[in-house]
Amino acid sequence: MSRNRIEPGPGQESVWDYPRPPRVEDTEKHIEVFFNDILIADTTDAKRVLETSSPPVYYIPTQDIEMKYFKKSDKHSLCEWKGVAYYYTIKVHDKATLDAAWYYPDPTPSFESIRNYIAIYPQEMDGCFVDGEIAQSQEGKFYGGWITSDIVGPFKGERGTEGW
Repeated sequence: MSRNRIEPGPGQESVWDYPRPPRVEDTEKHIEVFFNDILIADTTDAKRVLETSSPPVYYIPTQDIEMKYFKKSDKHSLCEWKGVAYYYTIKVHDKATLDAAWYYPDPTPSFESIRNYIAIYPQEMDGCFVDGEIAQSQEGKFYGGWITSDIVGPFKGERGTEGW
């Protein structure tokens, strides 16, 4: 049901070619996350989860995150594919954002590879970068996809995508 699918150009991917159920894959792209002018995550060992109609969600290994800025929150949610997600509030100095990151401590077998990895909502950060390019956030607080110039939509969460 790829309404008004944008045809990808050279070097681009369409989210309408991503699978359902989603899949997880390794990526060597350089991922950087800044909050309150501090680099809180920096890796070339991320995973990305790809799901039909959504931009990639990047999962960063905990060893590449400044965990001193992450505090577990009481929030949790259920993903039918990955299992129960738990959340972190991120606080750097005097600035905090509630439930800005999530993780799966006991993911389903298909997503075992994201255990000990954390995803971060780009809309809550000062900047999230993929190979030096600032990522745009997927619309809607519920979604955590990172949109870069090599990803085309339309994307779930945008106006007019209700009911997809």
